[in-house]
Amino acid sequence: MFRHHRLFFQEYLRHFHHTGAIAPSSRWLGAALARHVANGDAPRRVLEVGPGTGAVTGHIVSRLKDSDRFDLVELNPAFVDCLRRRFTSEPRFAAVNDRARVIHAAVEELPCDEPYDAIVSGLPFNNFAESDVRRILEAFGKLMAPGGTLSFFEYVGVRPARALVSGKRERERLNGVGRALREVLDRREFSCECIWPNVPPAWVHHVRA
Repeated sequence: MFRHHRLFFQEYLRHFHHTGAIAPSSRWLGAALARHVANGDAPRRVLEVGPGTGAVTGHIVSRLKDSDRFDLVELNPAFVDCLRRRFTSEPRFAAVNDRARVIHAAVEELPCDEPYDAIVSGLPFNNFAESDVRRILEAFGKLMAPGGTLSFFEYVGVRPARALVSGKRERERLNGVGRALREVLDRREFSCECIWPNVPPAWVHHVRA
């Protein structure tokens, strides 16, 4: 656990734009993000986007059925290596290794021919340009099966607080990110949770295709 936290912090220092936090998600946040992974008895395809060192992955793994398939897409090569080691060396992860894939790519590069029943995202949207957020959300829409779910989070109050103390250009970027997310949430959100024990506290949004 300490090794994973140290790696996460190192990558935060190197790639803040893509990592977006100084430590992996808490167990409470992970449980909330994975809440809709399991649904019924039919085989499901599950996608985790931006898994980092696998803090949320462990919650997803515990909810997978024997017939489910699990893909993880990660852009950071250090995190990719960490995840692949965990799926071969840690019993809980290794138990699903034969039906899990760690893909080193951006989510926009994934093919849409086999849609996913559940998508869990750990991407730090507030660090991205509005155009990038819109492109990623569009990719999620194409990758979701009919009736599928998307779960993602954002830290409580961070975007408004950053906008309040930022210059005009940064404030416009943050407001644009907020608009892009709100357009999806206003149309598709069916549940929202506030995870107060997380540091910092976070909203978890659940969206249906």
